[in-house]
Amino acid sequence: MPTRLVHVVIEAADPERLGRFWADVFGWQAAPASAGVTGAAGAPGGEAGSDDSVMVRPSGWRYPDPGPLPLLLMPADGPKTGRNRLHFDVPTKSAAHHGDEVKRIIGLGATPVDIGQGDVPWEVLSDPEGNEFCVLDPRPGVYFDTGPVAAVVVGCADPAAEAAFWAQAAGWRRSSSRSSENLAALRAGQVRGPFLELVADPDAAAAGHRARLDVAPLPGEDRDAALAALLAAGARPSDSGQPDAPWNLLSDPEGVEFRVLTPR
Repeated sequence: MPTRLVHVVIEAADPERLGRFWADVFGWQAAPASAGVTGAAGAPGGEAGSDDSVMVRPSGWRYPDPGPLPLLLMPADGPKTGRNRLHFDVPTKSAAHHGDEVKRIIGLGATPVDIGQGDVPWEVLSDPEGNEFCVLDPRPGVYFDTGPVAAVVVGCADPAAEAAFWAQAAGWRRSSSRSSENLAALRAGQVRGPFLELVADPDAAAAGHRARLDVAPLPGEDRDAALAALLAAGARPSDSGQPDAPWNLLSDPEGVEFRVLTPR
């Protein structure tokens, strides 16, 4: 009955345009989600997104590879309001590389943004639709093997409690070397790909859900049993406004929304 993390989702006014932006940022490929994934054991199709959705993924990526997390851009119901609760951290290798990456990404269409971060060594940017993300200062020995996404960061009140839930929902392990009172880090079993970081944020509950996560049972697992296990762990059903959807929208113990897809 286990589930695992399969996508990061961002709702977009123009999924195609935003997909091109993020593909250029990450050095990945953007393609219609409805076209499926070459060589995939289970393509996302209409369940993960509509015909207008766009998948951004590394070349050669396939389900059920738990390493690099693909990004799914889905059509939004309305404009973005407020900051997101979830964001990407982009790694850099040196001070010079950090400066070059900031310039490169701004050249692709990003904008510097002030979200109250103060004087910090990283750069906070927003994508062409206002979704916040960070270009990190160099952190040797931390994000050296993650690929173009250092971490998927989620703000929360209690990082340790959230990590306990997401270790089950994502199927990832907690990293003791990366955890502290204000941060709990998870990572897929093999040491590659991004971290999932639960970071203390007193204003997290007021943030929006335009960016969120998708989980799915492994192939051959029972989806109903997986749903029951997540609910028993503290998840709650959320109203998606789509009662006939082939997926379930839940919220974690702190109200962070995520979807449960069919096995893949």
